[in-house]
Amino acid sequence: MKDLFDKIYKDKGPLGKWASVAEGYFVFPKLEGPIANRMRFNGREVITWSVNDYLGLANHPEVRKVDAEAGAEYGSAYPMGARMMSGHTDLHEQLQNELAEFVDKEAAYLLNFGYQGMVSTVDALVSKDDVIVYDVDAHACIIDGVRLHHGKRFTYKHNDLDSIEKNLQRATKIAEQTGGGILVISEGVFGMRGEQGKLKEIVALKEKYNFRLFVDDAHGFGTLGKTGAGAGEEQGVQDQIDVYFATFAKSLASTGAFIAADKEIIDYLKYNLRSQMFAKSLQSQLVVGALKRLDMLRTMPELKEKLWENVNALQNGLKDRGFDIGTTQSCVTPVYLKGSIPEAMALVKDLRENFGVFCSIVVYPVIPKGLILLRLIPTASHTMEDIEETLTAFEGIRERLDGGVYKRLSASVAAAFA
Repeated sequence: MKDLFDKIYKDKGPLGKWASVAEGYFVFPKLEGPIANRMRFNGREVITWSVNDYLGLANHPEVRKVDAEAGAEYGSAYPMGARMMSGHTDLHEQLQNELAEFVDKEAAYLLNFGYQGMVSTVDALVSKDDVIVYDVDAHACIIDGVRLHHGKRFTYKHNDLDSIEKNLQRATKIAEQTGGGILVISEGVFGMRGEQGKLKEIVALKEKYNFRLFVDDAHGFGTLGKTGAGAGEEQGVQDQIDVYFATFAKSLASTGAFIAADKEIIDYLKYNLRSQMFAKSLQSQLVVGALKRLDMLRTMPELKEKLWENVNALQNGLKDRGFDIGTTQSCVTPVYLKGSIPEAMALVKDLRENFGVFCSIVVYPVIPKGLILLRLIPTASHTMEDIEETLTAFEGIRERLDGGVYKRLSASVAAAFA
């Protein structure tokens, strides 16, 4: 019999194998200073494009004031216990009611964390007789939730309507045999590509197929739609989303999340979400802070307007300079380049150290081999100066990438790995 840890000693995984040359710089980097358009990394100031503070609320003085006052009043522990036992308050109910009204649903329920909440919600919505149909590019939290499902599940090609319909046909046959139902899961905005899920087209398929739609709108909430209510509002189908999910970790610059749906569905979920039933309640300090942030989202449209001014300036500037940013329909701004993982490391180090630009790097196995994805997240806090400096920097790295500079530098990375 093998030692359980033998596989760990021999294979660190597709990302872990790079830890000796990547950790502390390319992965697990340490950004320092207040969350802002410019922070400090590795001893120098950099323009930060990797913080999901879309509306610039993380260090807004009004937000900081409310957070501090809530911390002083409640501390970081209150309330103690799970919501069902001793952790329920009027503040939790108030935030749920305001969130439900904002996203045009009958009811909402708070979640301690987005990832944890998504996994648990998928688990609670389906039984072994049901079938899940979900986008192949779904976020890891959706995939992990689907893994808990004991019944059939099918992936459809990313945003591919023919593939969706083909899998709905398969799911319908199985559900008719088992006596179960069908749950379709999409994202409102896909966090890597920046594309919106084809919610309007998926909803139209309800005329032919009997299914319920669950949408993860982490990147759409606060950034899309006339009021900021998300991708469903943007596409005019919010009322056809059966279960709506969003996190506070993006536009609201905090911790927590929520689900919203018809009251009967929420009543069922709050009694069956294991991750909430057996976990400590979201602290009142965070609940009060979320109430303030939601109020600012509702009453200060200039925050979203400034965000989109920056998004359009950055994305149009990249396209005008010939960069491939894919088909993003959101604030998420991917820049696709060609190169190996060692070349990507050399490129990003140059970008950070010599150009003062910090953005996220995504490589295989998250995206296909031979591609480098630099993901930029514009926020309302960025300035036109930040954008112009970044555009100039990207022109510089592209010239060096095409000229083979990073290929030569990558040899030292490969040597260090060997």
